[in-house]
Amino acid sequence: MQVTETLSQGLKREFQVVLPASELEERLTSELSTLKDRVKINGFRPGKVPVAHLRRVYGRSVMAEMVQSLVTEAERKIVDENALKLANQPRYEFPEDKEEMEKALDAKADLSFKVALEVLPQFELADMSDITVRKPVAEVTDKEVDETLQRMATQNRSFESAEGRVAESGDRVIVDFVGTMDGEAFEGGTAQDISVDLGSNTFIPGFEDQLVGVKAGDEKTVTVTFPTNYGAEHLAGKEASFAVTVKDVQAPVEAKIDDELAKKFGMESLDAMKDAIREAVKRDLDAQSRRKVKKSLLDALDEKYDFELPPSLVDQEFNAVWSQVMADLQNNSKTFEDDGTTEEEAKTEYRKIAERRVRLGLVLAQIGEKGEIQVTDDEVTQGLVERVRQFPGQEKQVWEFYQKNPQALAEIRAPIFEEKVVDHILGEVKVEEEKVDRDTLFADEEEEGGAQSEEKPKAKAAAKGKAKAETKADAKSDSKADAKGATKTAAKGKAKAESAAPEDGESKDEKAAPAKKPKAKAKKAED
Repeated sequence: MQVTETLSQGLKREFQVVLPASELEERLTSELSTLKDRVKINGFRPGKVPVAHLRRVYGRSVMAEMVQSLVTEAERKIVDENALKLANQPRYEFPEDKEEMEKALDAKADLSFKVALEVLPQFELADMSDITVRKPVAEVTDKEVDETLQRMATQNRSFESAEGRVAESGDRVIVDFVGTMDGEAFEGGTAQDISVDLGSNTFIPGFEDQLVGVKAGDEKTVTVTFPTNYGAEHLAGKEASFAVTVKDVQAPVEAKIDDELAKKFGMESLDAMKDAIREAVKRDLDAQSRRKVKKSLLDALDEKYDFELPPSLVDQEFNAVWSQVMADLQNNSKTFEDDGTTEEEAKTEYRKIAERRVRLGLVLAQIGEKGEIQVTDDEVTQGLVERVRQFPGQEKQVWEFYQKNPQALAEIRAPIFEEKVVDHILGEVKVEEEKVDRDTLFADEEEEGGAQSEEKPKAKAAAKGKAKAETKADAKSDSKADAKGATKTAAKGKAKAESAAPEDGESKDEKAAPAKKPKAKAKKAED
């Protein structure tokens, strides 16, 4: 096998590989000789089949397998002899001349092909002793705990019928309805005994508002327009009328915050519930503090490095980011012009984001390699368990998928490795803690003048000026709301916490899904 480098330009490498016909013949004969002891052909005793006959029968298939092995061998030879670290899978280019290729497969001519590679850049790790990162830290306040308790109590309060009551925001009305479009009933538009909590924004815009002022026994026609991004395509963006019959108007009963409320969430007492909420809020604050200090660290690292990036890696990252941007625009029925920019300007900004992410990924990888940072099998297993828990009812299938797909399992390992590397770096730089309140901790990075984050950007970031890969959507998530979910974990009755009240109002509404606001359940799950 003869390997000759034909191109070395930046991170691009090309090699010409030539396998002489004599070598092909020698290898083919050797493979066929081994094969004759394993095949059975009518008219020949085992092991006595002439090689020439085997060649006529199996020559092409054996040669095809052999070429695959030779390609792998050539790649290994190129990488080892040139001490290369590949950025991506090599590209192979075989002769377009079919006659030439046929001769090579018959071992009557040399087999020649090109191997195009893209290698990882080589760079020196920068001195990090001068890096100082800010770590905002917020304490859990009694006010946050009390507000969370009040919200949970409100969400789980009961309702009582009130004779002659005129429905107002905050009340619950029990209704039957029949939905029509152009006078024709549509699938999913009819339901009975549906609970509608006025002011909850559970149903599509306008539905609840038009029921304010009704009384038991009233009949009312509600006209609404389905959102353009509604889940059911045949309804999206269309106007519908609902003939509503009001069966009952119920007033909310004052929510009591006591031991009985705690027991509804599986807690032993109100004090235990407060402790669980406090712990959950603290975890959420700590997680946000971690996001902020990590962003500050990555911003500092980004300023220290400027080296050539593998175009294929940047393209892959950009394509992943851009597909998310386009999906977000479509889901929100928006255009780039709505955000005061153009598609071309947005692409330029998002490519910068992709470049940053690739650059920082390479830097973290090299720091981790130098620091001999390893991810243990136990850590991967724990990460996989957490991922599996995100798919209730499909745990077995998800587990088996990851176990059978090394590449998918690598996606579990990668973020664990990254966090360990970040911890390693934070141990070497100066970290200054700063006491802040919750609002400051969750403040929008763009308002703070922060640099582009490493996280996945959202479509709204394509605003005029600078599109940013932002964690803002995550950073703004309500720690109090997250506390409720965490309370479930701390409680014996995990499934009851927070979900009790919303689900009481949802179970029947599921029958009339088209009348509901899209993704309402998903939002509650996130909370």
